[in-house]
This record gives sequence, C-alpha cells and structure tokens, in this order.
Amino acid sequence: MASKYIFVTGGVTSSLGKGIISASLAKLLQARGFSVTIQKFDPYINVDPGTLNPYEHGECYVTDDGAETDLDLGHYERFLNTPTSQANNVTTGKIYHHVITQERKGAYLGKTVQVIPHITDEIKRRLLLLGQTGEYDIVITEIGGVVSDIESLPFIESVRQLRWELPANDSVVIHLTLLPYLKAAGELKTKPTQHSVRSLSEAGVQPDILVCRSEYPIPVEMRQKIALFCNVKVNSVIESLDADTIYDVPLMMRKEKLDERVIKKLKLTSKQDLNLDSWKEFLGRLKNPTAEVHIALVGKYVELPDAYKSITEAFIHAGAHNECKVNIHTIQSEHLNEDNVHQYLHHLDGVLVAPGFGSRGFEGKLEAIRYVRENNIPFLGICLGMQCAVVEFARNVLGLAAATSTEMNPDTPHPVIGLMDSQKEVTEKGGTMRLGAYICELKKGTRAHNVYGKNRISERHRHRYEFNNDYLEKYEQNGMIASGINPDTNLVEMIELQHHPWFVASQFHPELKSTVQSPHPLFVKFIKAAIHHQKNKTQVLI
Repeated sequence: MASKYIFVTGGVTSSLGKGIISASLAKLLQARGFSVTIQKFDPYINVDPGTLNPYEHGECYVTDDGAETDLDLGHYERFLNTPTSQANNVTTGKIYHHVITQERKGAYLGKTVQVIPHITDEIKRRLLLLGQTGEYDIVITEIGGVVSDIESLPFIESVRQLRWELPANDSVVIHLTLLPYLKAAGELKTKPTQHSVRSLSEAGVQPDILVCRSEYPIPVEMRQKIALFCNVKVNSVIESLDADTIYDVPLMMRKEKLDERVIKKLKLTSKQDLNLDSWKEFLGRLKNPTAEVHIALVGKYVELPDAYKSITEAFIHAGAHNECKVNIHTIQSEHLNEDNVHQYLHHLDGVLVAPGFGSRGFEGKLEAIRYVRENNIPFLGICLGMQCAVVEFARNVLGLAAATSTEMNPDTPHPVIGLMDSQKEVTEKGGTMRLGAYICELKKGTRAHNVYGKNRISERHRHRYEFNNDYLEKYEQNGMIASGINPDTNLVEMIELQHHPWFVASQFHPELKSTVQSPHPLFVKFIKAAIHHQKNKTQVLI
C-alpha cells in the first residue's frame, strides 16, 4: 500500500514533547504490525546541529550514516529500535542550501526563486521522501517549533499543500498544545489552545486530533468545549498528563486511544493485535528495582540535562536490564581538582566521563579519572572521556608529565592524542568530523570482547582526534590495553586497564545505540560492575 502521513505540530509553547508524542504513537502503530518511521523538520537556519553549542539545542545525535541531527531522533530510535538516517532530519538551512545550490546551477531556468513554490516544493519533496522508498506503511513528521513562529510558516504551508495534493484519508494532522493551570483560579484554561488552533487554521491547516498537555485530568465538559471551539470531535481531544518517565507515554496514549483515532482517520486496519508485552516488562523492571547505585556523570555541560540525553537514557535502559535504579549525579568537571575530588567521588559506585570538545573542564576530568583508577571505582569513558583516560595514564603512570592532546596544546612534547590525518586539511567545522558507524575489531580475552561477546562490532563516532599509535607499545607494557581497533585505519577504538575491576573507555559513542529493546552492553556491564562495587564496599564497611 502507499504510505500514509502523520504531521505533528505544536502550539502555545515549545518543549511540550512533540518528539515523545510522535515516538509514542509510532510505538503503538508498530505494536499493531505497521512499519513506521519518524522524521523531524527543524525551522532553524543552521544546516544541522553539528556546530551548535549543547546549551543551545541539547546534544547532537549521530546516525549510522553520519548525520548530525536533532536529539529527538534519539527518542525515535530508542522507542522503535530501528535506525534513522540523513533523511530523518531536515532543517530550514538544508532546504535553503539545496534551493540556492540548484539556482546557481540554473535548474530553475531563470525563474525568480521564491518561498512559494521553490522552498515549499523542496520541503514537500523531503516530506514525502521516506514514504516513497516502499519501506514504511506510515511516516510521522514532527514539525519543530511553535505554529505561530515565523520560521515555521513555510513548513506549515507545505503541509497545507500536501494535504490538498494527497488522496483523502492519506494524512492526519495532530496538534500538540497546552492547557495551563491557573492556581489562583483553580482551573485549567482552554483559551491558549483555542488561539493556537486558530493560528494553525488561519494558515490553512485544520488539525484532526488535539493532544493537550496538562498537569491535571481534563474534565469531560472541558473536552467538549475544546472540541466545539477547535472544530474537532470530542474523542479526538486527547489528554496528555505529566508522566513519571517518558516510557510511560505510549501506555498513556494507548489508554486515550490515540492510535485508534489515527488508524480510523487513515482508514487502516491493524495488521496484528496490539502487542506491548516487552514494553510493559521493561517498565516493570524499571519501576521495581532490586538494587540501587549512584553514578557520577562528569562533564562540562551538566547544567542542561539534554546535553547528555542519550547517556542518561542509556543508563535507564541498563538499569532496567539489571533491575537496578541508577541515580545519576552530574558533576561539573571545571569544579574538580586534586583537593576536592575525594569529596565528590569517594561515595559513588561508578564514574562516567562524558564526551565534549575544548579545554574547559579538561583538567577536572583528568582528576576524576586518576581518582577512580587509583581507588578501583568502575569507570566508563566516552570519546573525549577515553582521550582523557589516555592523557591521565601518560602523566601519572608513564611519567610523561607534559603529555596531553594536541587539541589542548598543539606544542605538547608528548602528543598522546593527536589530530587524525584525515582531519589535518579540514577547515570547515560543520559535518567534517569522523561521523557515523565504523567497524571495530575486539581482542579476544579482553573485557571489551567479554562485554560484547563477539569479535567485530559497529559503533557510531563523532570526533577529530585519536590515540597516537606511536605510544601504544609503551601503554600496553604498563597495563593499558588497546582492546578495540579499527581494521582499516588501525585507529584505537577502545582501551581498558588490565589490573582494575572495571576500567573501560571508547572513542565511539555507545550511548547512541542503546534502546529500550536492546540496552547497550557497555552500559549494562558498567552498571553490573557498579552493583558489584557497591556490595563489596558495603561488606568492607560491615
């Protein structure tokens, strides 16, 4: 059958959770046997979020094919357990870049290039792209921003045109909005939702379903009022209450029959009975832990939780797998030094040193790694976290006091971490790092091989600097083993310490491949090591 299209827009305010609603609906449709994908259209003019500071837009998520994308694509993959790609994230910057490039080539035959039809035509082409592959029954498109934003108007106009062009019953518009609660009046207010729907309607798009975020249950009378003034059916006014965890949302949307409303409007028939057994099992383990650990997340962007979103979600998946509650303690690496590191870390069961770029907080990360290495606390390093582990070992074990990365000091006498050869001629920042999935071969007998249980793995990368193999022999003679190597470039992908209970680091980003259905083995075994460390620590105290 031809693909059906679902468009998810937002109103009143940003950050209402369009990505979670989209992913939850996709999960419900997938559980009914449909093949589903989700794409995100962002209205900002950056070509992609690759050059954005994490404080601006949260983490930059990376796909197998090397796309630097919005963090919502991480939610899509975590919920659906299927990979996304370059085609799943489109920005205004990408649209304009393509149109201007085509104009320079003369593709428009001398016509005046305008928002309509040239920009909207390109948006529509990309809206339909995944649906034309034949892989998916349903394509869900999340439109970023708020419907009244100037930046969003070309996308809304493109949706309007597509709704007119597509066959009847081939598309549905879901509008996510907010019902604020006024404490002084003691009631929910519908007026912001009415105005939001009016703005969308004035742009030519009438929503089919309203999903209303609310702190309190929405009374039947209020649903009727919303339906009347927003021109939708009462059973298409869906309540979306605040949830204890984002993984509750699919079940909440199922209770509200969001999937049933969508299926009916698209004239579809379920391919199988709804099956959410494995999802419910995951939630059962998540909410009924038998153990509890405390993990430090040491990074430079800890003030914004979304900066390390995939890491925190990977901890949730791994915790549920181990029936363990993972308490994450974020620590600003700038605050760590030799004098206070014991105070920050001595009571914790594990330490993860996070990815990042630049020198800010670098020395604090080294102090954290020195402390966990010397005190046998389980450690996981990711990307820059691995590079920090290499530098710390050089300084404090190999005796190379001035060792560092050339990112921090280009003139260091001991560049144990250096710029990759392929990066030395690169001048532009956007989309030029080593990006996407690469093969890594694991050495038999190492902890890394034991964690994965296989000889060859594929993991996602986002970096410019690498381990300097000129120093590899000296490292391995002193107990730091290169346990994972890229077979094509000989790049060191993983390191570990031989004589440490659990000290592992990777140049790649394992957090990007962790999902509800497939928790990442590195995180699973790291949490298991933290549980073991806690038990041993408790026994010693007794």
